[in-house]
Amino acid sequence: MKIYILLILSFISLNSFGKSMPKVKFHTGKGFFVIKVDTVRAPMTGNHFLHLVKTGIYQNGLIYRVVNDWNQTDNPVRIDVVQGGLYHDDLVNNVRSIPHEPTIKTGIRHRNGVISMARNEPGTASSEFFICIGNQPELDYEGNRNPDGQGFAAFGKVIRGMKIIRKIHSLPDSGQYLIQPIVFTCELQEQ
Repeated sequence: MKIYILLILSFISLNSFGKSMPKVKFHTGKGFFVIKVDTVRAPMTGNHFLHLVKTGIYQNGLIYRVVNDWNQTDNPVRIDVVQGGLYHDDLVNNVRSIPHEPTIKTGIRHRNGVISMARNEPGTASSEFFICIGNQPELDYEGNRNPDGQGFAAFGKVIRGMKIIRKIHSLPDSGQYLIQPIVFTCELQEQ
């Protein structure tokens, strides 16, 4: 069964080779970064994210959370990520959630620079996202960061400006929340 899944993922990957993936440019007070959104392998998640960008949901969004070695001492499964989105529950709750698109289905693993949707239960992701700092296999399907083992829905990757993400990751925080959240705007880039 695993070989069959790998063959399907390889076929999808080969068929998406050469197709132009949409790019989103994020502007922050710390600099800019660009994400390539994989709408071929993660069509539900990628297109949902692009819809939020196009409709202006993320204008004046916040990068508000950093998870690193020194601020997750109570969790035995460590990760390194930067999280952003709308932040405030009253805003987040106004965005529809989408079905969960796990890494076993998409083949997009949580590697350095990969962007993924934050969630509680599977199927609750809506507007909040995170970017991996280094490889984070515990966030993939069957990873141990979530007790349900379903992992998170990865849908793209930072292709420019990872230095800015790392800079944000090192900013002072209090209990994983940045002392001074970073305001961002974003826009779809021309192909």
